[in-house]
Amino acid sequence: MTDPSATPEPAEHQKIDTSVPHSARIWNYWLGGKDNYPVDEAAGDAYTDVFPGIVTIARSSRAFLRRNISYLVTEAGIRQFLDVGTGLPTAQNTHQVAQELAPEARIVYVDNDPMVLAHARALLYSTREGATAYIDADVTDPDRILAAASKTLDLSRPTALILSNILGHVADHAQAHSIATRLMDALPSGSYLSINDGSRGIDPVFEQAQDAYNSSGAVPYNLRSVDEITAFFDGLDLIEPGVVSVTRWRPEPDAANAEIIAEHGGLARKP
Repeated sequence: MTDPSATPEPAEHQKIDTSVPHSARIWNYWLGGKDNYPVDEAAGDAYTDVFPGIVTIARSSRAFLRRNISYLVTEAGIRQFLDVGTGLPTAQNTHQVAQELAPEARIVYVDNDPMVLAHARALLYSTREGATAYIDADVTDPDRILAAASKTLDLSRPTALILSNILGHVADHAQAHSIATRLMDALPSGSYLSINDGSRGIDPVFEQAQDAYNSSGAVPYNLRSVDEITAFFDGLDLIEPGVVSVTRWRPEPDAANAEIIAEHGGLARKP
């Protein structure tokens, strides 16, 4: 059932632009979802023509997030999640993974895309014991995010902050770092930060495809070096194995030798 207090904000002022490809809808397409438009499929196909490995990156990113959440619930005892830049609902969303393991888990999703908002009711499906809410807010406005999230989450208790493939949309590295720091500063000791983003310096074909996408008129997504991604965890205690290719972060036994891909991430605890 849905949490009756978790109602998406009105979006009458927002319109879905179907003339320009959108990263959330393209990502959904690569994940096998149906919530996209021909313009997104065309952009996605043009990208995979140059770099077919983007589908592997998209699906490996989702698998990384699932393993992060499983660790947080089963080993770290986390029951609250703040997922910023959630994108369109597909399979194994944060609340589905968390509440399957701990039905009392509470999740707040944050995104500012009108199509995501239109699908908020799908995201808001929750167990009776827990809660799932959606906030219409931009990643560059952490104060608004925290104020709204506090209506569903008790931010005096340990909370997992998830920034999955979202900081790449913030072009300035210092600003992206500041956003992650501001959000974590508001959370207590024992909270966790999960980040994964596309990485530069690993696969030149990927970089060529991404640079071409960024110049297409779509909202740009900026690849960062592994060192830059690692810097987002400054002041936190990284969980082993640290910041690595997402395929190498605590992989399933049958994927222990998975290839290194240009998507890096990690999980860290606030001391």
